[in-house]
Amino acid sequence: MKMIVGLGNIGREYEKTRHNVGFMALDSLAQQVGVTFKQDGAHQAYVADWYTPTMKVLLVKPTTYMNESGRAVRGLMDYYGIALADILIVHDDMDLALGKLRLRAQGSAGGHNGLKSIAKQLGTTNFSRLKMGISHPKPGEQHVINFVLGKFDTDEVPMVRLGIDASITICQTFAHGADIHQLMNQFN
Repeated sequence: MKMIVGLGNIGREYEKTRHNVGFMALDSLAQQVGVTFKQDGAHQAYVADWYTPTMKVLLVKPTTYMNESGRAVRGLMDYYGIALADILIVHDDMDLALGKLRLRAQGSAGGHNGLKSIAKQLGTTNFSRLKMGISHPKPGEQHVINFVLGKFDTDEVPMVRLGIDASITICQTFAHGADIHQLMNQFN
């Protein structure tokens, strides 16, 4: 079994914000493969069960808000007995250009509170992640918190869509058996 986790914040006010690009990617993936998210209150997440020809894949959107994402990830890993190598975290990254993607097998949280929470709950930073570029605010333009919790500008949407479409391909390749090193060789 594999698990793909998109990071974001629940609630209408956070829909389509830069910090929610992980949720947006998983929503698009779920739509493409024809599965629906259902609330799993016990594990503090929306979960969709996706059955590929070879395995079951959980698509997960934590309902804990970004800063506590690790609780949902840890709970589902423990409940289903999912190995660390079989999870992929999809999240926003300000240090990448808008729409650019980067796969990593491990690394620091880089100031990302969702990744910090996951690292704390798992006791390691050695988990696979798909970073989705949201760019960085221009100097003096706006505070980082306002930037990540802000919506994409109209002219940014096509680049975001390209990134989401590329993330779907990566997630599908992961779901069909590729490990993080194969993904990095193929897509980075």
